[in-house]
Amino acid sequence: MILRVGLIGLGEVAQLMHLPLLADDKRFAISAVSDISPNLTEAMAARYGARTVATADDILSDPDIDAVFILTPDHLHADLLAAAIRARKHVFVEKPVCLNLDQIGPLLDLDEGNDRTVFVGYMRRYAPAFLALKDHMPTNTAIRHVRIRDIIRESQFFVDQTRPVLRGNDISHNEIDIGRARTQSMLRAAIGEDAPPDALRAYQVLTGLASHSFSAMRELIGMPLNVAAARQHGGETVLVWFDYGHFTASYEAVISDVARFDSGIEVLTQNQRFAINYDTPYIRHLPTQLEITTSGLNETRTEIVGPFYKDAFMVELDAFHHSVATGQPPKTGLKDSRYDLELFAQVGRAFRSGNSA
Repeated sequence: MILRVGLIGLGEVAQLMHLPLLADDKRFAISAVSDISPNLTEAMAARYGARTVATADDILSDPDIDAVFILTPDHLHADLLAAAIRARKHVFVEKPVCLNLDQIGPLLDLDEGNDRTVFVGYMRRYAPAFLALKDHMPTNTAIRHVRIRDIIRESQFFVDQTRPVLRGNDISHNEIDIGRARTQSMLRAAIGEDAPPDALRAYQVLTGLASHSFSAMRELIGMPLNVAAARQHGGETVLVWFDYGHFTASYEAVISDVARFDSGIEVLTQNQRFAINYDTPYIRHLPTQLEITTSGLNETRTEIVGPFYKDAFMVELDAFHHSVATGQPPKTGLKDSRYDLELFAQVGRAFRSGNSA
């Protein structure tokens, strides 16, 4: 089954991941591309042999396009997804599906009875090492602690040294200002109109970087009973403690200028440690592996599962095509995404209270 796709948004993630993967996969044909930057649209259309389309509406109304990839800035996701569902397109939308709980309800209502796939791009949940961890997970009753972390430098440092992206330099300042204002409005709707700038930035870190980790945590150990406490410092250091009853899951995010990308999950029982670590996704095919350390009275051994070289974005694309071809709903669908938005809101309230949600 060949899917004819249209891409809306041609920035970093589109250029580094989605466009090359789609072009290499015979199950997909890149039919049309669109971006707010005309220069970017023309360049990507020429590179991938696609039609240049002026607006997102033109892609959504095109009967020759089967599926759309929504790869725009986050504040545009909800509106474009609603329009794509109405247009009866299969949809791949990068995470987060939207920025607050107020937006997800109408989308879920619109998707009720929809026979098209809506797939949310939580690529880490498709990483081979993550799937191996899921296969080897201990029972929840055996878990003593879970630690999840995202200690990173942002992508441009890595991108500029590996595969520089073309950036749209022909977008009006007015359009940029409108986008920023809409984003701020959506963030304030989530955690309060009087939220200080650093709390808004911390919430944005949750919806971006942390969304992968929260989503992975839910798949492995379910939803927490509550957010026990959360702190943020300067907007780019975030600490959260999730209450699971007999154990706590901790999350830490730090964005700095140290050239390191250290994201991972550790699960501890009384005598075992299960650990995976992710390097930057902006360099393709970096290996990942699962480490299982088991200790007895007199000895310790470590089993390595992997390393795996298959790109998580590639596995994710396999899952999207499978869902469209079979009609089976993806594990990262709209209903699944709602749980992350609920957690973001709880953590955001904890930022404001200085204690717990």
